[in-house]
Amino acid sequence: MAAPTGGRLPSFLRTALESRRRADQLRGLPAITPLTGTLVEVAGQALINFSSNDYLGLARHTALIEGAARYLRRYGAGATASRLVCGNLDCLPELEARLARLKGAEAALILNSGYQANVSLIPALVNRRSLVLADRLCHNSLIQGVVLSRAKLIRFRHNDLAHLEELLTRHGQDAERILVVSESVFSMDGDRADLDALIAVSRRHRALLMIDEAHATGVLGPGGMGLGGGKDIDVLMGTFGKGLGSYGAYVACSAELREYLINFCSGLIYSTALPPPVLGAIEAALALAPKMDRERAHLHRLADGLRQGLRALGLSTGDSTTQIVPVILGDVSRALAMSRWLSRHGFLAAAIRPPTVEPGQARLRLALSALHTQEQVDRLLAAISSFLNG
Repeated sequence: MAAPTGGRLPSFLRTALESRRRADQLRGLPAITPLTGTLVEVAGQALINFSSNDYLGLARHTALIEGAARYLRRYGAGATASRLVCGNLDCLPELEARLARLKGAEAALILNSGYQANVSLIPALVNRRSLVLADRLCHNSLIQGVVLSRAKLIRFRHNDLAHLEELLTRHGQDAERILVVSESVFSMDGDRADLDALIAVSRRHRALLMIDEAHATGVLGPGGMGLGGGKDIDVLMGTFGKGLGSYGAYVACSAELREYLINFCSGLIYSTALPPPVLGAIEAALALAPKMDRERAHLHRLADGLRQGLRALGLSTGDSTTQIVPVILGDVSRALAMSRWLSRHGFLAAAIRPPTVEPGQARLRLALSALHTQEQVDRLLAAISSFLNG
């Protein structure tokens, strides 16, 4: 059957694309060929990658590759069904038990992706008679989860706990359930939430607390298991696809909540389970990452030095304290120009534009890996300096 022609496409498609094009916000999908842990090839050019979330450099680690191959040989390529039907492979209970121990939680549940987890966890926890208060800079998946739940959503100012408390006092009285949502490390700014203060505020107002640990898992906290481990957090969600180098997501929680989610979380109930090779890589990452304190220390030294170097050049890195270091430029055209300049000089440093960030907050989002060297960071700073002085 012939594909639809451009002339028959609904006009809103062309209008929307043209709007993005005029605003320098039109996106594409560049083909990337990984070469090493920090090198990629784009359009025939080798670039040092400062855009990856592979914070510990585990994605190409031999232990994860061998773990995936071992599970592939044992279980095959696919899980064949949802976990509730026949996709709950016999390796999953021990994987979840190990994860719960590492997170200091009573139980854990493995899900298919961070986005899927967030858009299905929240509707399982709240309904149209509920109130959700979410940090202004929460990831899109968290906000989409609230939208799907049909709960009332109010955004509190970023990391402003006094504002959160004010909103809870003003709006919480009539809600059947209250959920506070934040992240331990924010993906675009690289700053952290005050988890102890969030716990205290949530408890005062009898609210559930959900924390997204996607960008802390593997990198921060005891054994690299995040900032929320062992704390009184009702729903502690994280991913395996960033610092742990594989794919998938998890929830660390009480045993009762785990049982509830098995019965009411649509993302678990209606999705085919993760492929066995992914589970093999997750198992290897959970064995390896807690022992990587030296790599984490190197990563954070690189990040500290990068922030200092950028600030010395007069550039803003916001409140970043982690391996995510934004170069906040504000203007979309300038962010794109710097990204293209760096590409010509051997670096992949993607420009992040609205709507991913708010208007006036365009930036480069520099993400460091434990595999980066000081020499690579120094070269990046020199190239940025050259752009500024060009």
